[in-house]
Amino acid sequence: MSRLAAGLWVQAYIMRLQIEMIPAYVLAHGDDTAGAILVKLNPLDGTAKVFQRIMSMDGSRPWDVLTEGPEPEVDALLERQRRSDPDIWVIEVESRAGRHMLDEPGLE
Repeated sequence: MSRLAAGLWVQAYIMRLQIEMIPAYVLAHGDDTAGAILVKLNPLDGTAKVFQRIMSMDGSRPWDVLTEGPEPEVDALLERQRRSDPDIWVIEVESRAGRHMLDEPGLE
């Protein structure tokens, strides 16, 4: 199965969030074809959580927590990631309820 280009996936993800009225922003525009994607979940309480895709043993690509904690610490880690990989995408999702939809069909 071929993978969707990163830029197209990001556009579809943001559109899906907009349909659910969940604010989302592109903090870093990565490589349109193959850039890695990090999703920062901001529950607007001073904390944050970052999700990344991993390759599992069965070939699936689930989302896993890269880091979580106080938002300034999470932002510092994201900045270090961006400096080491300029092709990386960073998407911020703001949801007091903690909704990110990464576990929804079509986004997993």
